[in-house]
Amino acid sequence: MAKDLTTGKPWKVIARFSLPVIGGNLFQLFYTLADSVIVGKTLGADALAAVGATSVIVYFELCFIQGFTGGFGILLGQAFGERSKKKMEQSVSASWVLSIGFTILLTLILSLLAHPIIGWMNTPEDIYDRAYIYLLIIFLGTGATVLYNMISNMLRALGDSKTPLYFLIFSSLLNIGLDILFIVPFGWGVAGAAIATVAAQLLSGVFCVIVAAKKFEVMRLGRRLLAIEKNPLIAHLKIGFPMGFQMSVMCIGQLAMQAAVNHIGTSAIAGYTAATKVDQLAILVNNAVGIAIASYVAQNFGARQWKRIRVGVKDCFLMLTVLNIFMGVLLLAGKGLVVPMFVNNPTKDIIYYSDTFLWTVVPFYILLGAVSVYRTTIQSMGNAWAPFGACIIELVARVTCAMFVSVYFGYRAVCFSTPFAWMTSLCLLIPVYFIIECGRMKEYEQR
Repeated sequence: MAKDLTTGKPWKVIARFSLPVIGGNLFQLFYTLADSVIVGKTLGADALAAVGATSVIVYFELCFIQGFTGGFGILLGQAFGERSKKKMEQSVSASWVLSIGFTILLTLILSLLAHPIIGWMNTPEDIYDRAYIYLLIIFLGTGATVLYNMISNMLRALGDSKTPLYFLIFSSLLNIGLDILFIVPFGWGVAGAAIATVAAQLLSGVFCVIVAAKKFEVMRLGRRLLAIEKNPLIAHLKIGFPMGFQMSVMCIGQLAMQAAVNHIGTSAIAGYTAATKVDQLAILVNNAVGIAIASYVAQNFGARQWKRIRVGVKDCFLMLTVLNIFMGVLLLAGKGLVVPMFVNNPTKDIIYYSDTFLWTVVPFYILLGAVSVYRTTIQSMGNAWAPFGACIIELVARVTCAMFVSVYFGYRAVCFSTPFAWMTSLCLLIPVYFIIECGRMKEYEQR
């Protein structure tokens, strides 16, 4: 049964909806960490560097897919808030059609570009071949990533954040098991790690589709897929592509950072990879709360509950601030355990690069929380272009620090690219949010 997010105390509704999403993202972090630990411990620091050198590219693809399918979830959530069964059915059908076409196009383009991308990233020659094979396999499995994210976003739009959690847990445990199987006894190296990731996500997506169809009538396609109308397709493209590009633009800046790190050498890549893996704890928690506020705002926007949106946004930001402070203290206190978790007998250089990243980025986690809340809130109220503009600003900030400022200030400037990007994007997001809020509240007061 779909869950109504338009009633009840906002902070309780958001907290209850967020917990399964946070749990799912923590499991996602757990299996990506396990993936890196298995590769680093069994295959060595060079293999970890090969996977790390491509990780931001894989994240780039994932960001576009999450943004693209996340836009579909917003429209479904708005239709649910309006209590319009017809619009909900049209949204589900349009999501399937566009996701299938998008998968075919993206898989073809990325697979053909795998070699040039590795070259553009300044990947060292000693890890080039392993980085390429890992990346190519991930690109060939694009359909699995699209399937899982599309179904997960639609389920969350209907108020179900638990089903995606259950299948993410399943996928995480399966991925770890397949990692060990393919890398150790089978001896497939980094290719085995990539195959394990794709296989686990594909099975999770398929099972998620089956359960979703049983739980929600609106998720059963039938002949609707063949009778899809033009207008719903256009509406989904209008919000899906800007959100996909917005998310990918954020990652282009991270590609510049990775290229700058790759230019320094293998030790820098290994240290940077280890630090960014644990940094994902904060990223995933903030993204999870962002997903929750997106579903909350979308449903209340459809129901025209403007005052409830304002209260929910305030409560969500306060909760996320507390979480970010806790995670920041946790990561800095345990920084000495980070590199040894991934590499046996790490060098002082690897530890230096890891510690420098954490000390530079972690103190600014509160800004990350503000970006997550305000960006997703604006998107869920139907404005995809202001967040996209903020991401362009963020891109310029990251590239400026990573490619130019780092020439004078070195590795530390590359690390500072991240908090600097958060600062600059908020200069647009916060004013836009309050402009929108003032307009909606005037409408509320006139009712």
